[in-house]
Amino acid sequence: MKRYFILLLCFIFSGINAQEESGAVPSEKMNIVKTNVTGYVFRNINLSYERAFNRWFSVNMGFGAMPEGKVPFINSFLNDEDEKRFQNLEVKAFNFTIEPRFYIGHGYGKGFYFAPYYRYSKVTSNTFDFYYDYRLNGNTYRIPIKGFGNTNGNSGGLMVGVQFFLTRKQNLVLDFWIAGAHYGAGKGDFTMTSDVILTPDMQAQLKKEIEDLDIPYVKYTVETNANGAYVKVDGPWIGFRSGLSLGFRF
Repeated sequence: MKRYFILLLCFIFSGINAQEESGAVPSEKMNIVKTNVTGYVFRNINLSYERAFNRWFSVNMGFGAMPEGKVPFINSFLNDEDEKRFQNLEVKAFNFTIEPRFYIGHGYGKGFYFAPYYRYSKVTSNTFDFYYDYRLNGNTYRIPIKGFGNTNGNSGGLMVGVQFFLTRKQNLVLDFWIAGAHYGAGKGDFTMTSDVILTPDMQAQLKKEIEDLDIPYVKYTVETNANGAYVKVDGPWIGFRSGLSLGFRF
């Protein structure tokens, strides 16, 4: 994925150099600052900057941050019973995206475009409470556990969209991300600790309980010891993009 990022930067700079060598300096406004208004529904505070280099080519760079809070749509990948076990789980997130855009039609930041992109993402949890039920000789004992950790991903993808200039001065911008998807690799670790000294049998049950969560699109391995468990995330990183941005052109 790092190799993909380096190749993407080389491609962008080659486009910039080609623009400089052509000596063509259009009278168009070449800069746009935007924010994805639909992202605020998911607590995603974001800002992006787009710079046009010629009629058909621009580069858009964006930053996004999600303050600590409930996991969006957690019930879409955990059933009701498992969701209750993560009693106070909250997360915060950060992402950075760089995307060269290729415009079809009017250009200089207007019209349909397609955009290959690179994205870095990081998600960090608070110290949350978790529990599992240890069963022995027909009896059930609830074992409380504290957990915390983080994971990050590097991914590349492709997005298609269309951008409009509003008002007679064409200084207000509407950017519609029609659809985008990215794929890459994610790594991270979560530490789960218990005040109870876990026996080998208790460790085995805890390992099975965590593995049975079966969180989609996330590959992880679980190791247990007398103090709790260590969860290592190492697998695919998948994401989708769609939204509506408003901006100012200058």
